Amino acid sequence: MKAIKKVTVLLLLTITSTFAQEVTTSKFGKGLLNITGKDSTFYMNFSARMQYLSATSWSEGDFENRESNFLVRRSRLKFSGFAYNPKLTYKLELGLSNRDISGASAFTSNAPRYILDAYIRWNFYKNFTLQAGQGKLPGNIERVISSGNLALVDRSLLNSKFNIDRDLGIQFRHHFKLSENFIVKEIFAISQGEGRNITKGNLGGHQYTSRIEVLPFGKFKSKGDYKGADLDREQTPKLLVGVVYDVNNNAVKSRSNMGSYLETNEGFYQTDINTLFFDTHFKYRGFSLMAEYANRDADDPIAKNEDNSLTGDVVNIGNSTNIQMGYVTPSNLAITGRYTNVNFDSIVSSNNKITQYTIGLSKYVAKHKLKVQTDLTYEDSVSSSNKLVYRLQFDIHF
Repeated sequence: MKAIKKVTVLLLLTITSTFAQEVTTSKFGKGLLNITGKDSTFYMNFSARMQYLSATSWSEGDFENRESNFLVRRSRLKFSGFAYNPKLTYKLELGLSNRDISGASAFTSNAPRYILDAYIRWNFYKNFTLQAGQGKLPGNIERVISSGNLALVDRSLLNSKFNIDRDLGIQFRHHFKLSENFIVKEIFAISQGEGRNITKGNLGGHQYTSRIEVLPFGKFKSKGDYKGADLDREQTPKLLVGVVYDVNNNAVKSRSNMGSYLETNEGFYQTDINTLFFDTHFKYRGFSLMAEYANRDADDPIAKNEDNSLTGDVVNIGNSTNIQMGYVTPSNLAITGRYTNVNFDSIVSSNNKITQYTIGLSKYVAKHKLKVQTDLTYEDSVSSSNKLVYRLQFDIHF
């Protein structure tokens, strides 16, 4: 941690010293520094963000005993811009909180996982773009929305159990118009299939992800299709409808490229895992509605040794539904409600059906760049105690 901080500070001091006359500052929320080369062949925006979270949970029928948690949920540094030509852009995002860097293993060289995003994008021809490196796969919309742009304190249970997160590989992106306002976007990704920061592998096959989304009423303001609340108060209805199909060939993890490794006596169990998402996002005059459906299946979800004995590991197959709606007042105070239902196959867990009801309140001081959010969730589980969870979070993004 100390090493990466020193490197970051040294890098910034060196750049600032060398190109002092080219360094500018922006208004709040637009980055700490903007650095442009003397010959305009490169540009860098440097920003930082932090989330501080407090959470308390109670089990139903035992409200005297509670669990409390205070933590820096996210602490990140971001670098973005272009190199040589505005059509060749890049993004580097580093996570410094314990939650961001956890997950060290032999497959990450037993090192903290500092890097979240590290990729370049090349707009090589008209509406065609090629991306290479590590970044979010084109999965469900809730996952692709930045954690700093959410309408509630954090993402839903659907996302935590079914999302396909980040990976290393390449992505092809394209968009076109069917009419003046009707926009179609396509994304296809080929990735390693074992998640971010993997240095040893590839143990299984590769992962193939396709996402198609349509915007029949045109673009959202300020890329609002990938922001949680309607802070721009769209004056005409805006709608996104998307579908994702993901195939992880010979996957070796319990949740496609996420979860734990499926280990056997002889090595690692492999099976094809398929994940399907449907999602939609609607905004109009402060009102927003987001809905998602996820389904995961596998060719043979029960991990076995070579002698056909069971290892005890299984692929987390099942489905989930998530519906979220909210309204932002003219004073930028927002109320949001969410319903989430998760149904795992019985082979996954005895607690295979979970339903959550969440109500949240947010005050946006400088849109998503400075906000306070709080929410209350009631969780109804089939085979474990129901519980109540209260959360309060402060978010700042320079």
